[in-house]
Amino acid sequence: MLKHVFLTGPPGVGKTTLVQKACDALVSSGVGVEGFYTAEVREGGRRVGFDVVTVTGERGHLSRIRDIAGTSHGRREYTVGQYVVDLPSFENLALPLFRKVGAADGGSRKVFVIDEIGKMELFSQSFIRAVRQTLDSSSCIVLGTIPIPKGKPLGLVEEVRSRRDVKLFTVSKENRNAILQDVISALHECLKHPTSH
Repeated sequence: MLKHVFLTGPPGVGKTTLVQKACDALVSSGVGVEGFYTAEVREGGRRVGFDVVTVTGERGHLSRIRDIAGTSHGRREYTVGQYVVDLPSFENLALPLFRKVGAADGGSRKVFVIDEIGKMELFSQSFIRAVRQTLDSSSCIVLGTIPIPKGKPLGLVEEVRSRRDVKLFTVSKENRNAILQDVISALHECLKHPTSH
Protein backbone atom coordinates (compact mmCIF):
# COMPACT_ATOMS: atom_id res chain seq x y z
CA MET A 1 0.00 0.00 0.00
CA LEU A 2 1.34 3.40 -0.92
CA LYS A 3 1.96 5.71 2.00
CA HIS A 4 4.41 8.30 0.68
CA VAL A 5 5.25 10.19 -2.50
CA PHE A 6 8.79 11.12 -3.56
CA LEU A 7 10.21 13.03 -6.49
CA THR A 8 13.64 12.48 -7.97
CA GLY A 9 15.51 14.09 -10.83
CA PRO A 10 18.64 16.06 -11.68
CA PRO A 11 19.52 19.24 -9.73
CA GLY A 12 17.69 22.33 -10.96
CA VAL A 13 14.99 20.38 -12.81
CA GLY A 14 12.22 21.87 -10.64
CA LYS A 15 11.56 19.31 -7.89
CA THR A 16 11.14 21.95 -5.17
CA THR A 17 8.83 24.05 -7.35
CA LEU A 18 6.71 20.97 -7.99
CA VAL A 19 6.55 20.16 -4.28
CA GLN A 20 5.47 23.74 -3.53
CA LYS A 21 2.76 23.66 -6.18
CA ALA A 22 1.47 20.32 -4.88
CA CYS A 23 1.39 21.75 -1.34
CA ASP A 24 -0.55 24.80 -2.48
CA ALA A 25 -3.12 22.49 -4.06
CA LEU A 26 -3.33 20.36 -0.90
CA VAL A 27 -3.75 23.38 1.37
CA SER A 28 -6.52 24.77 -0.80
CA SER A 29 -8.32 21.42 -0.56
CA GLY A 30 -8.09 21.55 3.23
CA VAL A 31 -5.13 19.24 3.86
CA GLY A 32 -2.63 20.22 6.58
CA VAL A 33 0.95 20.55 5.35
CA GLU A 34 4.11 20.71 7.50
CA GLY A 35 7.81 20.32 6.81
CA PHE A 36 10.59 22.10 4.95
CA TYR A 37 12.07 22.97 1.57
CA THR A 38 15.60 23.70 0.51
CA ALA A 39 15.99 27.07 -1.21
CA GLU A 40 18.90 28.46 -3.19
CA VAL A 41 20.50 31.60 -1.81
CA ARG A 42 21.85 33.97 -4.46
CA GLU A 43 23.93 37.11 -4.09
CA GLY A 44 24.85 39.29 -7.02
CA GLY A 45 23.67 36.68 -9.48
CA ARG A 46 25.68 33.75 -8.11
CA ARG A 47 24.58 30.94 -5.86
CA VAL A 48 26.23 31.28 -2.46
CA GLY A 49 24.45 28.50 -0.62
CA PHE A 50 21.20 26.94 0.48
CA ASP A 51 18.68 27.72 3.20
CA VAL A 52 16.15 25.49 4.89
CA VAL A 53 12.72 27.11 4.70
CA THR A 54 9.80 25.69 6.66
CA VAL A 55 6.34 25.49 5.15
CA THR A 56 5.37 28.32 7.52
CA GLY A 57 8.19 30.52 6.23
CA GLU A 58 10.91 30.29 8.88
CA ARG A 59 14.42 30.26 7.40
CA GLY A 60 17.77 28.93 8.53
CA HIS A 61 21.15 28.31 6.92
CA LEU A 62 21.82 24.90 5.42
CA SER A 63 25.11 25.73 3.69
CA ARG A 64 27.26 28.55 2.37
CA ILE A 65 30.28 28.63 0.09
CA ARG A 66 33.48 28.63 2.04
CA ASP A 67 34.52 32.27 1.68
CA ILE A 68 31.17 33.36 3.10
CA ALA A 69 30.83 30.65 5.74
CA GLY A 70 34.11 31.65 7.38
CA THR A 71 36.02 29.15 9.46
CA SER A 72 34.44 27.05 12.15
CA HIS A 73 36.69 27.12 15.17
CA GLY A 74 37.40 23.66 16.42
CA ARG A 75 34.10 22.28 15.12
CA ARG A 76 34.13 19.45 12.64
CA GLU A 77 33.46 20.80 9.17
CA TYR A 78 30.97 19.12 6.89
CA THR A 79 31.44 20.03 3.25
CA VAL A 80 29.79 19.15 -0.05
CA GLY A 81 31.87 20.47 -2.93
CA GLN A 82 32.48 24.14 -2.22
CA TYR A 83 29.69 24.35 0.36
CA VAL A 84 30.16 24.24 4.12
CA VAL A 85 27.13 22.69 5.80
CA ASP A 86 25.78 24.46 8.90
CA LEU A 87 24.60 21.36 10.74
CA PRO A 88 23.42 23.05 13.99
CA SER A 89 21.35 25.57 12.03
CA PHE A 90 19.75 22.84 9.90
CA GLU A 91 18.99 20.61 12.89
CA ASN A 92 17.58 23.46 14.99
CA LEU A 93 15.04 24.24 12.30
CA ALA A 94 14.27 20.83 10.80
CA LEU A 95 14.26 18.43 13.78
CA PRO A 96 11.47 20.14 15.78
CA LEU A 97 9.22 19.80 12.71
CA PHE A 98 9.63 16.01 12.84
CA ARG A 99 8.91 15.96 16.58
CA LYS A 100 5.80 18.03 16.10
CA VAL A 101 4.37 15.87 13.35
CA GLY A 102 5.26 12.70 15.28
CA ALA A 103 3.25 13.93 18.24
CA ALA A 104 0.22 14.90 16.16
CA ASP A 105 -3.00 13.07 16.88
CA GLY A 106 -4.17 10.62 14.27
CA GLY A 107 -7.40 12.57 13.80
CA SER A 108 -6.33 14.47 10.74
CA ARG A 109 -3.81 13.19 8.25
CA LYS A 110 -1.08 15.62 7.36
CA VAL A 111 1.36 15.80 4.53
CA PHE A 112 4.95 16.26 5.70
CA VAL A 113 7.39 17.80 3.23
CA ILE A 114 11.05 16.67 3.27
CA ASP A 115 12.88 18.54 0.50
CA GLU A 116 15.38 17.06 0.30
CA ILE A 117 17.00 13.91 1.59
CA GLY A 118 20.36 14.84 0.09
CA LYS A 119 24.05 14.75 0.84
CA MET A 120 24.04 17.93 2.96
CA GLU A 121 21.12 16.84 5.13
CA LEU A 122 22.52 13.32 5.58
CA PHE A 123 25.44 14.58 7.69
CA SER A 124 22.84 14.72 10.46
CA GLN A 125 22.36 11.36 12.19
CA SER A 126 19.34 12.79 14.02
CA PHE A 127 17.79 13.74 10.67
CA ILE A 128 18.32 10.21 9.33
CA ARG A 129 16.62 8.73 12.42
CA ALA A 130 13.76 11.23 12.20
CA VAL A 131 13.14 10.47 8.51
CA ARG A 132 13.06 6.70 9.14
CA GLN A 133 10.64 7.11 12.05
CA THR A 134 8.37 9.39 10.04
CA LEU A 135 8.29 7.02 7.07
CA ASP A 136 7.43 4.11 9.35
CA SER A 137 4.82 5.96 11.39
CA SER A 138 1.25 6.39 10.29
CA SER A 139 0.93 9.95 11.57
CA CYS A 140 1.57 11.53 8.20
CA ILE A 141 2.21 11.11 4.51
CA VAL A 142 5.63 12.23 3.35
CA LEU A 143 6.06 14.25 0.19
CA GLY A 144 9.80 14.28 -0.32
CA THR A 145 12.60 14.67 -2.83
CA ILE A 146 15.72 12.57 -3.33
CA PRO A 147 18.64 13.11 -5.71
CA ILE A 148 19.25 10.81 -8.66
CA PRO A 149 22.04 8.30 -7.97
CA LYS A 150 25.42 9.83 -8.64
CA GLY A 151 28.72 8.48 -7.37
CA LYS A 152 28.59 6.58 -4.11
CA PRO A 153 25.04 5.58 -3.19
CA LEU A 154 23.60 7.42 -0.18
CA GLY A 155 22.23 4.86 2.28
CA LEU A 156 18.97 6.51 3.26
CA VAL A 157 18.26 7.67 -0.31
CA GLU A 158 18.52 4.09 -1.57
CA GLU A 159 16.33 2.90 1.32
CA VAL A 160 13.63 5.37 0.30
CA ARG A 161 13.99 4.45 -3.37
CA SER A 162 13.44 0.75 -2.65
CA ARG A 163 10.57 1.08 -0.16
CA ARG A 164 7.39 -0.62 -1.27
CA ASP A 165 5.20 2.05 0.30
CA VAL A 166 6.78 4.90 -1.72
CA LYS A 167 5.51 6.11 -5.08
CA LEU A 168 8.49 7.62 -6.89
CA PHE A 169 8.14 10.13 -9.72
CA THR A 170 11.14 11.03 -11.88
CA VAL A 171 10.97 14.70 -12.83
CA SER A 172 12.40 15.95 -16.12
CA LYS A 173 12.22 19.30 -17.91
CA GLU A 174 9.81 17.63 -20.36
CA ASN A 175 7.32 16.24 -17.84
CA ARG A 176 7.57 18.65 -14.91
CA ASN A 177 4.43 20.60 -15.81
CA ALA A 178 2.32 17.61 -16.77
CA ILE A 179 3.34 15.54 -13.74
CA LEU A 180 1.87 17.88 -11.11
CA GLN A 181 -1.63 16.44 -11.39
CA ASP A 182 -0.29 12.89 -11.02
CA VAL A 183 1.64 13.86 -7.89
CA ILE A 184 -1.46 15.49 -6.35
CA SER A 185 -3.60 12.45 -7.23
CA ALA A 186 -1.06 10.10 -5.66
CA LEU A 187 -1.07 12.18 -2.45
CA HIS A 188 -4.87 12.16 -2.29
CA GLU A 189 -4.76 8.40 -2.82
CA CYS A 190 -2.40 8.07 0.18
CA LEU A 191 -4.61 10.38 2.26
CA LYS A 192 -7.66 8.17 1.65
CA HIS A 193 -6.20 5.20 3.48
CA PRO A 194 -7.16 5.07 7.14
CA THR A 195 -4.25 5.25 9.55
CA SER A 196 -3.20 1.78 10.52
CA HIS A 197 -0.48 1.05 13.02
